Amino acid sequence: QVQLVESGGGLVQAGDSLRLSCAASGRAFSRYAMGWFRQAPGKEREFVSAISRSGDTTYDANAVKGRFTISRDNAKNTVYLQMNNLKPEDTAVYYCGASLEIIPTRPVIAPPEYAYWGQGTQVTVSS
Repeated sequence: QVQLVESGGGLVQAGDSLRLSCAASGRAFSRYAMGWFRQAPGKEREFVSAISRSGDTTYDANAVKGRFTISRDNAKNTVYLQMNNLKPEDTAVYYCGASLEIIPTRPVIAPPEYAYWGQGTQVTVSS
């Protein structure tokens, strides 16, 4: 079992940057593909970014391409989301997820494939 704890959210202005972190418990972190999702009030949870077990392959939603970067440090059991040039429409609760994955280079995009989720961290971007 994996427990995930997100941190790094906050209130920022449009154009600012934030870095979210997601710390995972357990010793098998490198067996999990990781992803970031977000959920705004009244909306469904949506995919943001994903990274493969190896860290070699990433995939970003069109809405964040060129602004957000996902990365991971398997030695620290942590996945990050660097968010630059934030926009008011990025306001949401951000969740990280872990998906047990056989293929080292495959990022996982679909929420049903994620077995574990963190509690979320709020990101609010003012205009």
